[in-house]
Amino acid sequence: MSISSASRSPGIEWPVVLTRVRKVIFYAILIFWTLLSIAPLYFTLVFSLKPVVDAYTPPIWWPVPFTFDNYQTILETFDLFPRWVVNSINISVVVTLFRVLFCAMAGYSFARIEFPFKKFIFNMLLVSMMIPGVVTLIPQFLIIGPGLIRGGISLGELTIPTGFNLIDSPMGVILPGVADAFGVFMMTQFYKSFPKELEEAAMMDGSGRWGTFFRIVLPISQTQLLTLGLLTFQGAWNNFMWPLLVLRSPEFFTLPIGLQWFRGEYYTLYSVVLAGSLFNTLPMLIIFFVFQRYFIRSIASTGSKEG
Repeated sequence: MSISSASRSPGIEWPVVLTRVRKVIFYAILIFWTLLSIAPLYFTLVFSLKPVVDAYTPPIWWPVPFTFDNYQTILETFDLFPRWVVNSINISVVVTLFRVLFCAMAGYSFARIEFPFKKFIFNMLLVSMMIPGVVTLIPQFLIIGPGLIRGGISLGELTIPTGFNLIDSPMGVILPGVADAFGVFMMTQFYKSFPKELEEAAMMDGSGRWGTFFRIVLPISQTQLLTLGLLTFQGAWNNFMWPLLVLRSPEFFTLPIGLQWFRGEYYTLYSVVLAGSLFNTLPMLIIFFVFQRYFIRSIASTGSKEG
């Protein structure tokens, strides 16, 4: 073989090899983090399906022996447990419905309607998103409860209360959550890119601002509304700190607070505690997997909107 032919022989294509190696490493990291994320939920399910006496008995990878006794213990021993589930559902649904409606209305107003101090109010709204929620807990509690000024403001014979007196009431949990700065910002960004031609056509047909919003704008905004509703429901369902401050009676507890009380009673019976924890986890997983395509699509489109 001549030297010239040897120099033209094919060699190793290093760019292709490096690309394949990077792809293998990338997928290996994804698989590792996926398994790491799923492991707590998987072991929670496994241990909740094992008898208490066999909780630490091998095998630990699957429930042997298999039993539903832990779930039966929860439902039969704690009469308030179903009540806590119902309370969480009621509060989460009401907060979700009101927040979706009010955030959509506020977002549409910021995007389409001109009013005094509009830009200043919107900027203050963005600033409020940067304030940690724990900072506003005390003022929020005073407004929902006894008021910023105890006894109210006296104007002659008239007394104006400065608080709602909703301590130990489900409404005290619901009221602060009916609007949210992030939800307003999200809907504002969406409505800024909303085609004005549809609204103009509706108004030419005699529809007013309210009719246009409820008949044209809201139905087309279903993807963003579903995403906001999903995020709101998840936050309201898992909310612990605020209901803990407001609610005092066990019959008004939400599920996260009830589970904390439940853990105090069964702190050594881990199988029973984990079975109770699944009641709080499974609804969120079901909702996410049912609506995940709307969630991903809306996050991708909202992130590409220009303010």
